[in-house]
Amino acid sequence: MDIEQKQADFIDHFVKQASAQKGTTLVSIIVEAMSHSSLFAFSEILVVPTIAELDGTKNSMYLEVLRLFSHGTWNDYKSNSGSLPQLVPDQVLKLKQLNVLTLAETNKVL
Repeated sequence: MDIEQKQADFIDHFVKQASAQKGTTLVSIIVEAMSHSSLFAFSEILVVPTIAELDGTKNSMYLEVLRLFSHGTWNDYKSNSGSLPQLVPDQVLKLKQLNVLTLAETNKVL
């Protein structure tokens, strides 16, 4: 199985889990997705309707951090860290890796 297929399978797994849950249970799914060592795409998870329902709730900070993993940067996290959940070292590393991918897409020279 190639890397892209594995990534698609991981995404599908988390989308199905998120679609079947509501409220506080979604927090653990979001944390698990952000912590998953082989998952680097979050947009599909972000658009799951039950995830969007976190907006305006006591758990909306997890929606915000998922948005950062989807299309934010490490600097975005640092600028807003007071209102976001604290990341564990593996999540920090992943967000920094995603930041490098974003820079690679937008800059010719890194």
